[in-house]
Amino acid sequence: MLVWPAPAKLNLFLHVTGRRPDGYHLLQTVFQFLDVGDELAFETTDDARIVRATALATVPEDRDLTVRAARLLQAHTGIRRGARIHLTKRLPLGGGLGGGSSDAATTLMALNRLWGTGLATVELARLGLQLGADVPVFVHGHAAWAEGVGELLTPIDPVETAYVVLNPPVSVSTAEVFADSELTRHTPPITIRAFREGRGHNDLEPVVRRLHPEVGEALDWLRERGPARLTGSGGCVFLPVVDAVSGERILAEAVSRWTGFVARGINRHPMTTSDWPQER
Repeated sequence: MLVWPAPAKLNLFLHVTGRRPDGYHLLQTVFQFLDVGDELAFETTDDARIVRATALATVPEDRDLTVRAARLLQAHTGIRRGARIHLTKRLPLGGGLGGGSSDAATTLMALNRLWGTGLATVELARLGLQLGADVPVFVHGHAAWAEGVGELLTPIDPVETAYVVLNPPVSVSTAEVFADSELTRHTPPITIRAFREGRGHNDLEPVVRRLHPEVGEALDWLRERGPARLTGSGGCVFLPVVDAVSGERILAEAVSRWTGFVARGINRHPMTTSDWPQER
């Protein structure tokens, strides 16, 4: 089978700038991909059934974003083909690394090709938005400045530096964080230029710290070594470093308390390169 990549993402900053009448929050953020992530493979079938070949213990099949993405594409196009979805899960659930959204985006992009449904990128991204606000950036495949609920994307090219990522032993509920009464919801908007000059923070951090003290401990530890931040709603925290060797040294100090990894930021989704998909 062909194997398709589903890369992690970081939010290099995240401001909550308002709230719409329907309850959705207005954001400003920068998404950058990482050169690590999940992998998916698909067996296409002629019986129109969408099933997953690999179970996730804490995620029922009907809530699995890969299954939902495949069924959404099927319903939207009227295709009568089906698929068995194989997921190699490496990214932590509730880590703020976009694993579920990335898996959903890869499912849409891969099955669009394998089923021959022929949807353009813009239409796939529009479908993806029905699954989650982070899905469109993965479909478009370029690091981006994001506004609105995360769907208004302007491609940008932040420095493709190395990062240390620590994963405290918690799974953070994004819905719980955004519903919290103490969440800041009125940060003044900034410009791309201001971000490039070093402005920006993560408005979700105080809420996540209160709900999950383990995240705050990891963040404080990492901040002793540089300008660390929370990604998304957490619980993963990250620190830019000069190179992978420096990152591995920091990670070696951390492994007695947290799991984690060193990765490189990338501004293009791996599926935009000629190296993917790959045969296994």
